[in-house]
Amino acid sequence: MPASASLRQRLYPLLPGIAAHFGTPFHIYDEAGIRTTGERLNRAFAGVPGFREYYAAKALPNPRILAIARSLGFGFDCSSVAELQLARGIGAHGDDLMFTSNNTASDEFAAALDGGGSILNLDDISLVDKVPRMPERICFRYNPGPARSGNAIIGNPVEAKYGVPHEQIEEAFRAAIARGARRFGLHTMLASNELDRRYMVKTIAMLLSVVRALSEKLSVRFDFVNMGGGLGIPYRPEEPEFDVEALGRQAAQQFTQFHALHGWAPALFMESGRYVTGPHGVLVTRAINHKHGYREYVGVDACMSALMRPGMYGAYHHIDVVGKPAGAHDAPVDVVGSLCENNDKFATQRPLPPVADGDLLVIHDTGAHGHAMGFNYNGRLRPQELLLTADCRVERIRRAETLQDHFATLHFAPDAWQPGAAA
Repeated sequence: MPASASLRQRLYPLLPGIAAHFGTPFHIYDEAGIRTTGERLNRAFAGVPGFREYYAAKALPNPRILAIARSLGFGFDCSSVAELQLARGIGAHGDDLMFTSNNTASDEFAAALDGGGSILNLDDISLVDKVPRMPERICFRYNPGPARSGNAIIGNPVEAKYGVPHEQIEEAFRAAIARGARRFGLHTMLASNELDRRYMVKTIAMLLSVVRALSEKLSVRFDFVNMGGGLGIPYRPEEPEFDVEALGRQAAQQFTQFHALHGWAPALFMESGRYVTGPHGVLVTRAINHKHGYREYVGVDACMSALMRPGMYGAYHHIDVVGKPAGAHDAPVDVVGSLCENNDKFATQRPLPPVADGDLLVIHDTGAHGHAMGFNYNGRLRPQELLLTADCRVERIRRAETLQDHFATLHFAPDAWQPGAAA
């Protein structure tokens, strides 16, 4: 959602000084806001025994942010070896980590099992034989196919590359049991940035139904179900906020009913990323150019390499001009970066107050999938990350990339191969 009134009140008066000290552009994250949302999530699901949030490290893979998440009692959903290393670096190990990957190589499974281990969440039945050693506890990602619909970000389950089809899920668990698995979990992830809690309620019901059937067929009990992430945030000012309290209450009812019928119930895990940190980060950039053509263009010193969602998805991110509230003199402009791509736009025909060179623009909701999705096309460098601490200090938590960083992989020991040579 556009930054809260609290964040604006605390941050905006400081921005000229922050920009003067650190330079622009930068992402800045609000520790107080992240903690408030994390505590709210924990309270909402307090009625579900064993509930745990596994923060999706891919949303904002910075050790300082992960440390805040860990202090809230969260585990971490990791989808790569790099994310595992980040989480382990702040003290997460074993059951603190859920390794949910797809198209996974054997060496990645080995890394997930070594270094303190993690919960393996397998994406396909074919991966059972590729796990170097089967852990005692195993989970599978479930794809219900035509039984459910997805949304624009994840896509139609039938077309998705993720998950074990319904017709294979029993066989997948039997194959894991044959290799030594004795404890079990079931995961799914069907939607991303979903604002309708009813979709999530149906997802929990689906998981419990599948677990009930599998438990009977396999004569086992499941440790947990993982409903994935996908809790949405209202990027547009007019969109409703996700009712996480109502979801928590309805989830508690479902697990209570399951326990009453069967005498046991699995724990509930969740792996939200966007919901926890998304609203609590902004990209601050400075206006550096104006172009008066067929449209009015405001050029800023950040580009799509710092925030690709608008260019990739046509996603809306709210924009404020610091010191210039919206009003009668707003006029439509395209806010653009310097990348050699026409979709390098943070906003298209967005009504904004008159912007002068040197003005600071705040692009909202970059606390998830902002810096993390950055790239280096055109040799553009990703910006620094800052943290507004709970006591209103500002710390750099990642420096900006440099040209030396960009060219580092061009420096290596000479190596070559020719036909007929030994491997």
